[in-house]
Amino acid sequence: MNTVSSDSSEARVSFGKKIAYGAPAFALAVVGIPVYVYIPKFYTDVVGIPVAVVGVLLFGVRIFDALTDPLIGLLSDRTRTRFGRRRPYIAVGSVFVAAALVLLFVPPESLGADAAAAWFGVFIFVLFFFWTVVVVPFESMGPEISLDYNERTALFGVRDGLLIAGTLAAASSPALVQAVFGLSDDPAGERAKFFWISVLYAPLLIGACLWCVLQIRERFYTPSFRGVFSGFRDVWQNRPFVILLAAYTIAAVGSNLPATLILYYVEYVLQSDAADFFLLLYFVTGIVFLPAWVWLSARIGKKKAWIGSMAINTGAFTGVFFLGPGDAMPYGVLVFLSGIGFGATLALPSAIQADVIDYDELRTGHRQEGRYIGLWSIAKKAAAAVGVGAGLLFLGVAGYTPNAVQNDSVVFTLRVLYALVPSVCNLIGLVVALGYPISATVHEEIRQGIRSRKEGNTACDPLYPKRCFVGPAAM
Repeated sequence: MNTVSSDSSEARVSFGKKIAYGAPAFALAVVGIPVYVYIPKFYTDVVGIPVAVVGVLLFGVRIFDALTDPLIGLLSDRTRTRFGRRRPYIAVGSVFVAAALVLLFVPPESLGADAAAAWFGVFIFVLFFFWTVVVVPFESMGPEISLDYNERTALFGVRDGLLIAGTLAAASSPALVQAVFGLSDDPAGERAKFFWISVLYAPLLIGACLWCVLQIRERFYTPSFRGVFSGFRDVWQNRPFVILLAAYTIAAVGSNLPATLILYYVEYVLQSDAADFFLLLYFVTGIVFLPAWVWLSARIGKKKAWIGSMAINTGAFTGVFFLGPGDAMPYGVLVFLSGIGFGATLALPSAIQADVIDYDELRTGHRQEGRYIGLWSIAKKAAAAVGVGAGLLFLGVAGYTPNAVQNDSVVFTLRVLYALVPSVCNLIGLVVALGYPISATVHEEIRQGIRSRKEGNTACDPLYPKRCFVGPAAM
């Protein structure tokens, strides 16, 4: 398959195509909140698996997930079909994700504890494997859709806005299904609830992925056959990517602590039962203000906008450390202010990542989105694991007792972990991000260099002007 794409291709992406590309992000959010938050409790309390077994299996699937992400990314980079490198994985993988979702959410009632543990183990691994088969190529396709510096921000703004909306829908779906169908809280009601969730989400997931595949046409790049080690060496020699990844990961470790501890903080520090409302407020605020960040980044640049969003998020959330019992109202104000920057902290790094992949193409002559997205996915999951693990570990060391009045040590630990540590992580990430070197002007020089190399001419690295490349890299 020959390389026929060029920068003369249409840079603008219609809003309809942006929605089509972002649709799988909305649907795939069901694999996040319900699987991580609701399904473990369902299998321990209703199906009857010991909680330690569920914990071991969930830990194992995270490790497995970290191994498969770069593998699938590498395979999609090397795929050669008339349908493109990414779309076959998205289309076929979505069917298997939907099937695994149904089997995981609707286990047979006759299973004993051992058989139920085996059922859960098999289908949680199957689900996450095929989720990776879909998500890594799906996210890898994004940087290829448009080569325009600002249009990418708008594209990822729509995608990640739909991701936030999907997360919100997924988080509220168990309670909504229970209310709509008048289900009880007993085991039969719980089984019925997850049956209906699977019935709703399985076709939605397949439909969203097929819509994306049918509406989005890939640019036909020659597949990259870089060796495993040489390809990863390319990544670690890509200084803008290393800076971006470090800043994002440090901030993400902090942001995962509030996600883990919000229920504890609201109940035991604020002594309020309105945690669901505050989550809704945060997500909705993030969605509402995301278009404003897309607009702002087009005027001041992605780096400045990203740093600004991190600064707002950090500045507002630091105040949460000083709250206590009865401070639900000021907490709500701070959640709103922090939420202003939330959507941008998701969308802008994704848009910036597309630019560092272009820089890699200038240096190597290859398009390696899958390799980069695979490593990015590992960083996200590692940050989540560290955030969740550290938060619950330190809470336990402080003497946390379930369903009881907490001592002063636990309350102070919650305030530190929920507000202070995330703010410090965000601040460190912000400082690291200051070193990111690719602006709109530099990106245009990168694109010009790529065009020059494809034409067989010499191109110089705009970040290191004494480093030049002659002609296209060997494929």
